Amino acid sequence: MIEISDNIYRELAARLAGAIGEDDYFNGAVEYENEELYARLVATVLVYRREETFPEGVRRVVSNVVPMWWELRTVQQCGDADNDFSFDELKQYLICD
Repeated sequence: MIEISDNIYRELAARLAGAIGEDDYFNGAVEYENEELYARLVATVLVYRREETFPEGVRRVVSNVVPMWWELRTVQQCGDADNDFSFDELKQYLICD
């Protein structure tokens, strides 16, 4: 079983955040690859936001991400491999506290 590291969570979260942009809904896929594995996260998520005021103006930041459906497929040289991915863990890298 592949252990999903903090680095992989950070990379997937950054790519998912980029794909979501300013939208409140996402349905699609993001990919991550290194020398050891290829990972593809397919997800449908609702994105909740709150407004925060800064000297530069008001920004809508992510307050929660609710997965409607998700699947993380991981592949190594030997083929498909199970993993210990948790969407709750990924959320920690997506939500602005």
